[in-house]
Order: sequence, then C-alpha cells, then structure tokens
Amino acid sequence: MLAATHLPVASAGLKPPKPLLRAAGAAIADYAMIRPGDRVLLGLSGGKDSLSLLHVLRHLRDKSPVPFDLGAATVDPSIDGFDPSFLQAYVPELGIPYFYVRQDIVGRALKTMRGNSFCAYCSRMRRGILYATARDQGYNVLALAHHLDDLAETFLMSAFHGGNLRSMKAHYVNDAGDLRIIRPFVYIRERQTADFARRAGLPAIMDNCPACFSMPSQRIQMKILLAEQEKTHKKIFSNLLTAMRPLIGNKIVE
Repeated sequence: MLAATHLPVASAGLKPPKPLLRAAGAAIADYAMIRPGDRVLLGLSGGKDSLSLLHVLRHLRDKSPVPFDLGAATVDPSIDGFDPSFLQAYVPELGIPYFYVRQDIVGRALKTMRGNSFCAYCSRMRRGILYATARDQGYNVLALAHHLDDLAETFLMSAFHGGNLRSMKAHYVNDAGDLRIIRPFVYIRERQTADFARRAGLPAIMDNCPACFSMPSQRIQMKILLAEQEKTHKKIFSNLLTAMRPLIGNKIVE
C-alpha cells in the first residue's frame, strides 16, 4: 500500500479476487441492496476497505445483469497526517464520477464535542455530508465499506458499554426516507480487504485515520479483544455473524 503523498495511476482493468466478489455479491443478493436503475454513491475514505469496495462495485457495475450507476465521494476531515486528496486524480481515471468535500471536522469537534468518541463524532459528521452530496448529485443509494469485523466490534461495544444488542444494518432507509444505505462487505473479513489492497497495490492510506489512534476509542479495544479471542476460537466471527443476523436485517428488503 502506498502513502497518500504518492500520485498513483488507477488500474482500469483491475479485477478483485473471486472470494471478495462472491461474498459481496452474496450480501447484495441476500439483502436486495442494488436494484435496476439505482444510482449508487460510494463513501470513499481512501482506506483499504473503501478502495476495495470501489473496485468491487466497479466490476459489478460492468458485469452485473442489474444495471446501476456508480459514483464516489470523499469527505476530507482536515486531520493532520490524513490526506485523501490523491483520490481526485485516481478515481476519475476509473471512469467513475467523483466528488471531494473538505470540512474542518477536527476543529468543530474540539469546540463542540463533550465526552463522546471522536471516531463516532467524525463518523456522524461525515455521514451527514455524504447524505447531502448524494441528494445534491441525484444518487438514491449510499454504499459504505463496513465489513464483518466492524459489525462484530459494534455488536460488542453495544453489549459492553450500552447494555443492549445492536449492530450495523446491511441495508436500511435513512430517517428522512430519501436514501437507502447499503453495506456490501458485511460477509467480508478485514483481512480480505487488506490482502486485496496489498496484492493489487492499491494506494490505500495506512491506518485510514491517524486521529482514531491518537484519541481514546472503544472500537480499538474491541478489535484487540476479538483478535485475542480468535487465536483460540477460530470460528468466532462466523458464530458472531450467525448471532447478529437478526440485528443486521431481513435478508430481502422490500
């Protein structure tokens, strides 16, 4: 993986590995994520997960019998050491419409955040900007690159710190009722996107966001806990997926 200071050339003919395509395709089919005529906007951070999903969705757009349009949008949160600006040259070379929005999320967080996780605050702010971009540009679906590891971490955080059972949904409609949000990577492990990014030489930003590693994060604690448990319980993530299915959503969303 390259640092964001490089200006990589996009690989127009790059094909994601079959296990990644199969797992994403299965999730998309199981939860009816993409429908004929959909206009899908990918939230692209520049990390390994969203770059992997960019290439998966691009491949599916070109090969799938279900016709849909694909665009991508990046929210630059103005964090020192995190520079996704190279995507402004990379994404258009793939033939994908691209939108880049820079916002001083860190500055706003320092002024207004009280006792919340910075990662959670930043995520909410970026989500709102992505919603606005989708509406402004005529997209009806927002695709996010959360994977099974993310869902498992959220599940444990909710149980440990919130006293309830919740996780990320695979496919749902936002509160305003005008956008559908999909997560095609809900069956995919983080190590799969890391392996694809490394083997394909994707210009992924290392660690995605340095602020997440400089400010306290319950998610990092859960990631460490799960990694330790997986050493002795090899099926822990498949078991967690089974346990979380009622929380992720019905397999067919109408």
